Amino acid sequence: MSGDPNCLFCKIVRGEIPSKKVFEDEDVFAFHDVRPQAPVHFLIIPKVHVATLYDAGMAQHRAYGKMLALAGELARREGATDGFRTIVNTGRVGHQEVYHVHMHVIGGPEPLGPMISKRK
Repeated sequence: MSGDPNCLFCKIVRGEIPSKKVFEDEDVFAFHDVRPQAPVHFLIIPKVHVATLYDAGMAQHRAYGKMLALAGELARREGATDGFRTIVNTGRVGHQEVYHVHMHVIGGPEPLGPMISKRK
């Protein structure tokens, strides 16, 4: 799948940029985050380039459903045996850094803390 020639994650899928692979099949690719926020921190991405969840549609349901279905199995395999968090940042306000839909799977032996800081 060719994807966007300038997209960092498309380059990872094509093997142009190395990654520490967790899982791969025809629809999705999972790899360790280069800046982990917890002992277990990897990303699951669809192989087909879609910039944000705003741009997603039913044509992507197979890959996106697979991302959710695999999260628990892969998290457990990577060492998150007592829970984990999934995060899909979308757009500027959601702090999306790479504009290719991706799901962070984050966990470890200790609780992760609050999901977001409360505003005063």
